[in-house]
Order: sequence, then C-alpha cells, then structure tokens
Amino acid sequence: MPLDSRIAKVTDRIRNRSADTRGRYLERLRAAAETGPVRAHLSCSNQAHAYAAMEADKSALAEGRAPHLGIVTAYNDMLSAHQPFERYPDLIRSAARAAGATAQVAGGVPAMCDGVTQGQPGMELSLFSRDVIALSAGVAMSHNCFDAALWLGVCDKIVPGLVIAAASFGHVPAVFVPAGPMVSGLPNDEKAKVRQQFATGEVGRDALMRAEMESYHGPGTCTFYGTANTNQMLMEFMGLHLPGAAFVNPGTPLREALTSAAVERAAQITALGNDYRPAGEILDERAFVNGMVGLMATGGSTNLVLHLPAMARAAGIILDLEDFAEISAAVPLMARVYPNGLADVNHFHAAGGLGYMIGELLEAGLLHEDARTVAGDGLKRYAQEPKLRDGALVWEDGAGESLNDRILRPVAEGFQPTGGLRQLQGNLGRGVIKTSAVAEDRMVIEAPARVFEHQDAVKAAFRAGEFTGDVVVVVRFQGPAANGMPELHALTPTLSVLQDRGYKVALVTDGRMSGASGKVPAAIHMSPEAAKEGPLARLRDGDLVRLDAHAGTLEVLASDFDARTPARPDLSASHSGIGREMFGLFRANVSDSTAGAGVLGL
Repeated sequence: MPLDSRIAKVTDRIRNRSADTRGRYLERLRAAAETGPVRAHLSCSNQAHAYAAMEADKSALAEGRAPHLGIVTAYNDMLSAHQPFERYPDLIRSAARAAGATAQVAGGVPAMCDGVTQGQPGMELSLFSRDVIALSAGVAMSHNCFDAALWLGVCDKIVPGLVIAAASFGHVPAVFVPAGPMVSGLPNDEKAKVRQQFATGEVGRDALMRAEMESYHGPGTCTFYGTANTNQMLMEFMGLHLPGAAFVNPGTPLREALTSAAVERAAQITALGNDYRPAGEILDERAFVNGMVGLMATGGSTNLVLHLPAMARAAGIILDLEDFAEISAAVPLMARVYPNGLADVNHFHAAGGLGYMIGELLEAGLLHEDARTVAGDGLKRYAQEPKLRDGALVWEDGAGESLNDRILRPVAEGFQPTGGLRQLQGNLGRGVIKTSAVAEDRMVIEAPARVFEHQDAVKAAFRAGEFTGDVVVVVRFQGPAANGMPELHALTPTLSVLQDRGYKVALVTDGRMSGASGKVPAAIHMSPEAAKEGPLARLRDGDLVRLDAHAGTLEVLASDFDARTPARPDLSASHSGIGREMFGLFRANVSDSTAGAGVLGL
C-alpha cells in the first residue's frame, strides 16, 4: 500500500524543518564510524583496565576480533518492571559467547518509580531524571570499547533517556531489550473504584492497601497502558526491539529466548560484519513518524508528547505539536486498553497485540514500511510473532484478524476515527489533551476556573466541600522551570469523584498527567508555563474558561485578561529537600514543554 499522503506530508515537513540539524548529526555519526572499531584505538593499558575482571573472556577481548557488546542497565528492584534485569547480564554474556562475541556491563543508570513518587516531593525530580539517565548512559558509553550496545530499560523516563544516549552515540548499533509486563492481577477498573471509594471515605486504608497490592503484585511492568507500556510499544514501532518482544511476560522460556536472540542480533549488526546498522541511521524521520502513529493508534501516554521531541532532538530531528496533531487526525484509535477500556496489556497482547496492529497500519499505508530496523530493512517483520517451536525461536505470521474486537480493531473499524491526542491552542497557550478515554459529552467544557498552585490545595478544597458545580480546575506553576513538571496523577481520584457526581470537570495545567489517567478532560503541558509568565499566571478564580477538544482550543473569556499582572508566587519550597536543590541548574535552563522539557540541546 502506498504511504498515506497525510503521513507523507508530516514526514516531509519534519525532514525539511530538520535539514540543517540532521545533516550536522549525520556528519558527526559518519566521522565517528570512519575511525573503525573503537577498541583498535585503545592503548594496551587502556584495554587491560577494561578487561581486568572479565575472566573467561579476556583472551577473546585481547585479540580484538570478536564483537564486544556493551550493556547499559537500568536494573533495580524498586521498579517491578526492572527487577528481571538483575540476571540479564549473566544471560547476555552467555548468549554473546555462543554467538562468537563478548559482552560487558558498561554501566548502570538511575531508574525511579513514578508509582512510588506520585503525589510526593520526589516526583519533582521525575522528568529531569530522563536527562540524568541520558548523561549517565553517556558516561557508560564513553569508555569507547563497544561494537554494539544492549540497552536494558522499560519504564517512564528510562527508555527515553536511553534513546537519547543511544542517539548521541549514534555510530554504535543499539538493540533495546525489554523485560515484559507482570501477569494480570486485580483488574485496573476495580483498583480505580477502590481509590475513588477511599477518596470519599467509603473504605479505609486497609481496603486501599489490599487493592493496590493485588494490582501491583509481581515482576514486570504495571499492566495498564501507561507510559512504561507505551515506551515498549514505541520501541517496536521504531524498530529498536526485536519483533514481538515488548509484551512477553518475564520468567518465561520465550522471554529468555528473545533476550538471547537480541544479543545474537546485536553481534551481527556491528561494523565488524556485513550488516552494519548504526543507531543514528535507524533513528531517522521515518522512525519517529512511525512512533507517533503507534502512539495515536494505541491511545498511548501523553508523556511521550514530551519524550519524543527530546529523543528526536538527540538525533538532529525537530518535532512540533502540529506533527502530533496531524498524525492523530490521520490515524484511528484501534485499541481499548485501560484507562481507555477495561482490558490490560496482557489482554491486548492476546487479542493480537502489536503484530496485528502494525500489519493493519502497514496495509492502510499509515506507516513507513521502508524504515530501517535492528531486525532488517522494512517494518513488515514487526507484523510477525515470536514463537518457540521445538525449543527454537522462530517468527511466524500473526493473527490475521483481531481475536477480541472489544480490545483491538482493524483500521477500518477503529474505536474512534482519529487518534487519542489533540493539540490545544488559544489565549492560554499551547498544550495537549488525551481524548481516547474522554466521553463525547465531555469534549467541550465551559465553566468557571478554580486556580491552585499545588495539587494538595485541590485535595484540601475537595475535602472542605468547596466544589459544588461545574469547574475547570487550574493547577499552575507545575512546569519544568517551576518545579520540574511533576505528574499530577494523584488528582485523578478526586476529579473522577466530581465527574461522577454529575459535574462537568476539566483540568488545566502546565504540569503533566500520568499515562494512567484520561477519563477527566485534561489540558496539560501548557506552554509558556506560568513560571515564565505564561498566560496561566494571569488566571483568576471565577474566570470563565472554555475547553473545546473538537476544535482544539483553550480560551479564557475575560476582556481584561491580557492587561493583568502575572502572579509570582514563592516557589522556594519546591527547590530544596529530597535532592531538589541539586537540580537548580536544570530548572534554570530547561526548554519549554513543546521542545521536550529537557536540558540537553541539539
């Protein structure tokens, strides 16, 4: 199927917009590649230090003929999704030897769990951790010993940070190695119901704790379709995983076989062989457009609207909100996975998953089939499924049709004719709204504003019974320059209760909402942010605000709005404690959310 003209238009615009920066990036990549295998340029002393603890691999490393693979790991056992990575280095080293290669842990990167820090001060470091991860991975790769790299990461900021680093070392082939989702526990809608009951005092903390522990109960990613699982989708659509690797559960024979196959493939695509696939060439305009298509088709996390531009900039590519909006207009919503539906990611995978979806989108001309991937040229391989046949890993054609049309539908019969995300513009700035879980009768809301400068103040007003009608809750000074742009997911139960009482409710913020949110209309990532005297700083209680997700507009209806003096609250409480004082340089130099809210430039 020829490429859809709307997708081609966006791709061409990105390519033209990025011509200078992408050209300079590719020049750097090719200059680095032309120096040849990196270990040939290390002195004997350099190499002796690198190999001193490598025991059985020392002789192969000293000879320098076998591909040497660097492992960058985000292992810790606070993140359930990353706990399986504890034993991956041993598995990878063994698989590398079997493939005639060697492997070595180059370094580790931090990985914080947003589920632990939601609603807590530590969440104000969460977004900045992405750039810290990229920098940490850069330190690991700076040893300059590796012919290819294996990147072990799953969750929210970790995968974007690792992609930024992989792009920065774009001459080195990169294979991303996932760990998979935990098996299904307490259904997500039941967990959400208990959270709302706790918010209204209907149940106690013992019931809440029991529900949470039954939901988050073992190794692997959380099973809702939040940022972590959106990351895993993205790595397949962008060709950085092996096909079908994203949603295989941890601790299974197929999971282990896929990890070994990733090692073997990494050894095959180095500059030492005949199929050199540097990461920077895979990460081109087509890959990022394919990623955005996947984001819209699955109704993925709004956090990727921040991460994708930051990732792309590391490869010399400039994305804009208009690109997301136009791709969303061209791509139907094909999946209903919690919070957009009742199914979890395991149910989605069983219904046909990413293989079925990629096949459908390719057939409709909505993806760049000719993209380069770690598996080979062309995206068609990613419409296949990995299977174990007599102990051997093979890829076979996936389901030709959805196995559950309440979860997964073909392009022609999508749940919505357009994707799950819209751009918003108006006199309150630019932002985005995730619409895939929002009911049709809540797409347009016009109501008086209640303005807050901290999420705890919203909860206090709720407990005091101050919300008695339709309301647009504004939580400002939550942008990256103000306090690191925390997620405000802890507000979801409160706002959901108000919505369930029959009120029309919306959230407007320069902060973020979790990928686990979505049923309450939320205009997020508003830019310019209030801390930079953006329009939200001039809002007042009682101002009539109109959010129209259909038209893509967000306006305050106040004749004197432009003449008002911006609010300038004391933000010092968010600038110290729990390590926040160390991130002052980040807050002072961070880009706007429309450019990825990062501190690492092109």
